[in-house]
Amino acid sequence: MNANHHETSGLSRTQQITLRGPAELADALPFVLGFHPTDSVVLIALHGEHGRFGGRVRLGIPRSPREWASTADHLAECLVEGGSRSGTRPDGIVVFLCQDPGAGETGRRVMERLRPFAQLLRIACGALDIPVYEALCISDGLYFSYCCPDARCCPPDGTPLALSGTSVMAATAAYAGVQVRGSLRDMESRFRPPGGPGEEAQRAALDTAAAAIVPRILEDAEGEGREKVRETTLKLARDILRRFANPGEAAPIPTGGSDGRDAMNATDTPDRPGAPSPATRPDGRRIVGGPDRGDATDDALVGTEEAAALILGLQDRVTRDRAAEWMEGWEGTAALRLWRVLSRRCVAPYQEHAAAPLTLAGWTAWSGGDEPTARVALGLALEADPEYVFARLLHQACNEGLDPESLRTCLRTERDTRLASQEAAPATSQRGEVRAPRPQGGGQALRKPGRQTGGGARRPSAGVRPGGPATGKPGNGTPRHGGHRGTRSGR
Repeated sequence: MNANHHETSGLSRTQQITLRGPAELADALPFVLGFHPTDSVVLIALHGEHGRFGGRVRLGIPRSPREWASTADHLAECLVEGGSRSGTRPDGIVVFLCQDPGAGETGRRVMERLRPFAQLLRIACGALDIPVYEALCISDGLYFSYCCPDARCCPPDGTPLALSGTSVMAATAAYAGVQVRGSLRDMESRFRPPGGPGEEAQRAALDTAAAAIVPRILEDAEGEGREKVRETTLKLARDILRRFANPGEAAPIPTGGSDGRDAMNATDTPDRPGAPSPATRPDGRRIVGGPDRGDATDDALVGTEEAAALILGLQDRVTRDRAAEWMEGWEGTAALRLWRVLSRRCVAPYQEHAAAPLTLAGWTAWSGGDEPTARVALGLALEADPEYVFARLLHQACNEGLDPESLRTCLRTERDTRLASQEAAPATSQRGEVRAPRPQGGGQALRKPGRQTGGGARRPSAGVRPGGPATGKPGNGTPRHGGHRGTRSGR
């Protein structure tokens, strides 16, 4: 991994499609990435005589022009080295510079301002003996070519992008089930604090939770306090997963008051009057997959104190790794929503604490096949903490196109081993003790691992569901697959 935490990828599940000219290249970019890149430089490798798309690398455009030369060298080297490791050195490269106009700017002004950066990228790729076939600037609903001198096809004032859904690439992507999730800015906003009056209440709750939880994680010599924090954190997280899966069964959520459950809402829910209109491009055309207004509903289901306790509890590595086991079925869907909520609650000065929920969000999305969301979440995790090892490893694995099933298998094995040892220990202690006869119906569940019988003992709260994907939602009275209520002592 490099310090700039760029995104790279090889294009799997390729479709046979021919792109002719800069217009179709510009239209294809969101379908290649899975989102509309904003404030980004993107390099895509081309292979073979017909220029087949290969790996890609994306990075935010550096604000200072003094960084452009080093960034150009870095991006070119990363793309070429990534292809060389897979045995497919690029034969050519296409460059995209995507940036919306600033105040008082036009699309053409953005293009001219970024022209030196485009030239540095062409020089960096040429130094590696790989030509840049095309370099495009996309801004204000227009595209501009830095390579084509023909004003008939690439006029100096730019050419409007194709209408959404009308191109060959759009039709092919729809047939293949490829989804464009809106803009990169939209996707990142779902993981960032929205601001507003609720931030102060969340900051105070984080201060209180840090004073209570951090010493127990770091300073407890015997580990009893740390283990108690783990159990409490995981039990609370599981309760909220069920709350998300069965919102109609959750306790009534107050609209105000001291816990501030509704204070962090930054947008209206879809059914609420005054909900914002769908996201659009600068030229007024609608963007599919804009900000998810359902996030406000999720925010309302998690109180400030609950969020603070989870954020601080997840700073423990073991707790975070056990939470990563919620990766499939309804658990995976609910967990991604929870990690998004927690990421949005990491207000200043707790931005670095967002690395844990952001990494869990990236892992859950990647495990579920949503690579664009995974890349965004993991990139933000490394932005919050560049040295966060779990995020670095996942980011690299996702970028190199590895199969997440190997990590899922590892997590399942560790979970099943832990649960088996936890269930065997109480059974061994029972055989070595002399006890008075139990009342009829009292706690025989441990005799059959993985099965809960009426009213008896329950598994420790630090455990999670048994092996295999959870395909159904949790039940109304008896929790299924998502762990069991109660604590190690049976309360």
